[in-house]
Amino acid sequence: MAGVLNTSTIAQVGFIVRDIETTKRDFAAFLGVEVPPTVDGGDYAVAQTTYLGQPAPEANCLMAFFDVAPGLQIELIQPNGKPSAWQMYLDEYGEGMHHLAFPVSETEKKVVSCEAFGMPCLQRGKYGDGSGEYAYFDARKQLKCFIETLESYPRKG
Repeated sequence: MAGVLNTSTIAQVGFIVRDIETTKRDFAAFLGVEVPPTVDGGDYAVAQTTYLGQPAPEANCLMAFFDVAPGLQIELIQPNGKPSAWQMYLDEYGEGMHHLAFPVSETEKKVVSCEAFGMPCLQRGKYGDGSGEYAYFDARKQLKCFIETLESYPRKG
C-alpha cells in the first residue's frame, strides 16, 4: 500500500510562533543545543509563493531549524502578518504545531494525490535559495494538522 505521498518518512515538524527569537532560545535551552540562525523565506522573485492559488508576493516569514535526529527537523515559523497559510493558522489557532512535512519527488503529482484525498493545496513556493519547492495542504479534517511536501532538487555540478 503506497499511501497518498508514497512515503511515511517525516522530515519536519513545524510550529507557528509569534516571537521566533524567544521561542528558538527556549527550544535550544530545552534541547540543550546551540541557538540556530533565523532566516527569512527569501525574495518573491525566487520563492514565487502562491496562497489559495493566487500569487502572494508579500507572504513571507522568519524561520529557524533544529536538526533533532538524522533527517528530522523542528521548524519554527513566524509569519510576517500578510496573507499566507502561516498567518491564517496563527490568526485562527494561535501558536502551536502547524505541520508534518514529508520529503517527496514530483510535487505536481503529489498535489494531485493530496487534493484527490480531500486535502486542498493552500500554499506553494520555492525554497528561498531556489534549491527546491514546498506545498502546504489542509489536512485538518483527515489528519488534524497541515501537511507539507518538501522536494529538494538534485544538486548541479
